[in-house]
Amino acid sequence: MLPHPSHTVSDLPPEAASTTGNTSCEGLSGRIEQIARTRLGSLASTIDQDGYYPLDVLEELAQAGLFSPLANRDAPDLVQAMRGVAAVSRWCGSTGFLVWCHMACALYLAAAPDASLNTDLLVQHLKGARFGGTALSNPIKAQAGIEKMALNATRVSGGYLVDGTLPWVSHIAPGQYCGAVASLGDARTEQVLFLLRLDRPELLFKCPHFSGMEGTSTWGIRLQAHFVPEQDVIAAPAAPLLQKIKAPFLLLQCGMAAGIIQGAIDSMHEVEGVLGHVNQYLHDRPDTLAAELKTLEERVILLARSPAPQERDYLLDLLDIRAHGAELALRATQSALLHQGARGYLSSAAPQRRVHEAQFVAIVTPAIKHLRYEMARLAQEEVPV
Repeated sequence: MLPHPSHTVSDLPPEAASTTGNTSCEGLSGRIEQIARTRLGSLASTIDQDGYYPLDVLEELAQAGLFSPLANRDAPDLVQAMRGVAAVSRWCGSTGFLVWCHMACALYLAAAPDASLNTDLLVQHLKGARFGGTALSNPIKAQAGIEKMALNATRVSGGYLVDGTLPWVSHIAPGQYCGAVASLGDARTEQVLFLLRLDRPELLFKCPHFSGMEGTSTWGIRLQAHFVPEQDVIAAPAAPLLQKIKAPFLLLQCGMAAGIIQGAIDSMHEVEGVLGHVNQYLHDRPDTLAAELKTLEERVILLARSPAPQERDYLLDLLDIRAHGAELALRATQSALLHQGARGYLSSAAPQRRVHEAQFVAIVTPAIKHLRYEMARLAQEEVPV
């Protein structure tokens, strides 16, 4: 395998130069917000209910620099990346989730030892010329002892043979790829993280129809003696890298929650002029939620600026913030629907859509129950004297 030729991916489009050039972070956010508002404002219902997979919008956002905060492989700008996730999620939670999947996959590619992944493919990935997601829900649950590993790998000459089935993997399609993990060895105590190239349609099978989030291109994956070449191995053993990327994995998910909460607050303000006289009697009013959202964002930014995934107290704070974001999203979206009343309950209305977007944030790995489980386990661990 080849060593990293450089630490920063430089072959990005001129529009994506905010982290390496003179473009300000504010300008970057403004362009992304404009695209999200104009493109997703009208498409969100079609994406959510009809299953439109908005790769065209993702490509446009990528060209505007949405993924450029991850160009520095050694020190990605997690604050700016999280703000990008939030800006998109404010208008469409499904697309915000796709952005998160794409960013998570970028973190895996950046950590790969082979230049064909950490440079060549990563450049294409960050500028939206190639697309790929993440299949780490199962290994993250397995790491916590919630379920067993679904994929098993056997070492062979030149790589690995992988067998197993993953029921739900998002932001994938024939010709795309995702990061995946398989247990390794006779005892299955070690794991290997690799890039799974979905270059054959028979590797995928359709999932049941969900109540929303249909535009996330979620498929099942079935592998039978599937060969993974050595150059596509990202980490073996995988445990140290999985621990390292846990923090950005969770922090970027907080951007999903923040965007959905802000969208819910927007919907409350939309009807304040005509319904404020009666909405004043509801709990969770927009100003209250906005103050809570500000506090949440401040907590997330503080952790994002100084990630310390090996420290117990840091992880406890991170898990708590991720759970808080999901719980606040549930409250905010329900309140927005109550504020709008019948107009918000129309099948095409944003408030009713955001209710199940918030529910998704609450159940996607790690779900609220998973987060609380991990917090309880960490809290019981003895602290070295």
